Amino acid sequence: MRLSKSFVPTLKEVPNDAVVTSHILLLRAGMIRMLSAGIYSFLPLGYKVVKKVVDIIREEMDAIGGQEFHLPALNPREIWEETGRVEAFGDTMFHLKNREYVLAPTHEEIITFHARNVVKSYKDMPQIWYQIQTKFRNEARPRSGIIRGRQFLMKDAYSLDTSYENLDISYKLHDGAYRKIFDRCGLKYFVVGASSGAMGGTGSEEFMVKSDAGEDTVAFCESCGYAGNVEVAESKIDAIQRNKVSKELKEILTPNIKSIDELCGFLKIDETQCAKSRVYIFNNAPVLILMLGNDEVNETKLEKVLGGPIRPGHPDELKALTGADAGSIGPVDFNGRIIADLRLKDGNNLFSGANKNDYHIGGIDLTRDVPKLEYTDLRTVKAGEECIRCGSKLDVFSAIELGHIFKLGTKYSQSMGAMFLDENGKENPIIMGSYGIGVERIIACYIEQHHDDKGLIWDKTLAPFKVNLLALNMKKENVIEEADKIYNELTGAGIDVLYDDRVDAQAGFKFNDADLLGMPLQVIVGDKKLKENKVEVKIRKTGERFDIEPSLLKDKLMELLNR
Repeated sequence: MRLSKSFVPTLKEVPNDAVVTSHILLLRAGMIRMLSAGIYSFLPLGYKVVKKVVDIIREEMDAIGGQEFHLPALNPREIWEETGRVEAFGDTMFHLKNREYVLAPTHEEIITFHARNVVKSYKDMPQIWYQIQTKFRNEARPRSGIIRGRQFLMKDAYSLDTSYENLDISYKLHDGAYRKIFDRCGLKYFVVGASSGAMGGTGSEEFMVKSDAGEDTVAFCESCGYAGNVEVAESKIDAIQRNKVSKELKEILTPNIKSIDELCGFLKIDETQCAKSRVYIFNNAPVLILMLGNDEVNETKLEKVLGGPIRPGHPDELKALTGADAGSIGPVDFNGRIIADLRLKDGNNLFSGANKNDYHIGGIDLTRDVPKLEYTDLRTVKAGEECIRCGSKLDVFSAIELGHIFKLGTKYSQSMGAMFLDENGKENPIIMGSYGIGVERIIACYIEQHHDDKGLIWDKTLAPFKVNLLALNMKKENVIEEADKIYNELTGAGIDVLYDDRVDAQAGFKFNDADLLGMPLQVIVGDKKLKENKVEVKIRKTGERFDIEPSLLKDKLMELLNR
């Protein structure tokens, strides 16, 4: 491709609205442009990369028996209402003005709709159906360029099986395919246990890339490889020890004390003597949560315990429910369900709010003073805590989710009536799995891991072009003649070449653009070296340079690319 006749609008400066490396470089390299917040156009150079990623995904999905669909992004709302996910997605789902249609954020319902109409017997399964399609989610805060957008390209696959044992087989097939996809794309990744969220189901794993640009937080053990999204991660951490003697309840004036740290400083106590109270609303009813000290409530874990979405109580609700504002709420005499984290198990001599502003209660014995108290793991893991498997220290860091695989079970088939007859003629719901990959996220993660201060560093697999041919001083006839000859020879040999034949661009400008665009190999044709019957080759990744005779160039480049 001749650069003089192509649309590759590179930028010298970093755009003001870009802070993530992949976003900055994709904009500067002329690969994407923003249309609106969270909505991006892929320009020709960027779209070449998209197509290469899609080809890899398609090859690996076909290899495990996947059959490709193309499902509509515009869906009747009524299909989504069959599973209750119109409410589950809430404002994240785009609704058309007439409210009869929605733009699909995923396609479980549509797959189930088709399955219930055609998959009627155990003989019709197993099936693996997939598509590579545009999805829409009304992200409240789209950020990080193409990592989290409102419109995005996704590979979503669905398995249909007759049993959970067969679902395990389909799940493992996808796990293996995903590893091959990410390996072929040159990514360093790891796999974590995760929450199924609005997808539902019985099992879930995420494929993650460590990155400061990540929207997820992951707990990871370097020693044994344990990894989990903090939404579900656990750690070894001691519960409080019960004192032999329980003190009497005592109301204490604590003026203007709103936080655990303020309370500890005022009463001169340790945070492990405090039971922090938070009120959530579930199914229009209040639930009070007790956490030890400064431990944070893991809302995903809480939703799993309760079995549905929650929200924090509003200030006016807190006052009506407890008689106090946040910071003065406690479990004693609270009228509603109370759940405590396991670290508080049977604790006594604790301090918590008195359900009266500017007052706290000391001497709380959870066994004595809080009847019908429930206990479960509700806390968010912190860095430095011990691994639940091996006891080593956990690291906690940001990561980008590349792909997510779910064992859906019968969540969708039950609610939508997708049934089949087994060998005995008995009707059963289809056992389903769901498997997603973000196409743009693969590209963004690759760039996060493969760049330097000059620009992108592509390998031959995802590179828009394998060779960047630079003709210096296009006013010299010998340069034009030799560069054109090399271009024709390389393209004739099947090597993708980006030919910088811009007449008015200075050598320094061409060099900077070549490093910014990051093709694996650069071939520089200049008048000075041509007089010695040489051209220069630069390996972008290492910076290595060498001269070579033009007659030997094609074979040398083939050798380097094959290596």
